[in-house]
Amino acid sequence: MNDISPKLQNQITQYQQLQQQIQVLSSQRYQLEAQSREVAKAIEELNGLQAEAAIYKNVGSLMIRAKDRESVLKDLNEQKETLDIRVKSIEKQEKHLRDRYQSLQEELSKVLGPKKDEAA
Repeated sequence: MNDISPKLQNQITQYQQLQQQIQVLSSQRYQLEAQSREVAKAIEELNGLQAEAAIYKNVGSLMIRAKDRESVLKDLNEQKETLDIRVKSIEKQEKHLRDRYQSLQEELSKVLGPKKDEAA
């Protein structure tokens, strides 16, 4: 058992890489979901403001007064839509990687698991 075949070593390496990729995607998805919630909250707040209220938006490291509410709402809605599309894309990638991970895990379990002859 000390001598592991190159094929098995490759599968173990793939397994570890898949695990890392899933963690990275999960982290990215979490960050994008948080950004989407923030934008949704900003849209909600903007819709709740009185029409004559001053609205400011970030431009780089500056905050400037927006000319009109509708352009800010349009920008925020587009930003939210983009974030939601990116989240869905990452979810699909994550599902695909999890499926591959599960399949590889099953293969490795068959090879590395206790053999019936050795269990007795």
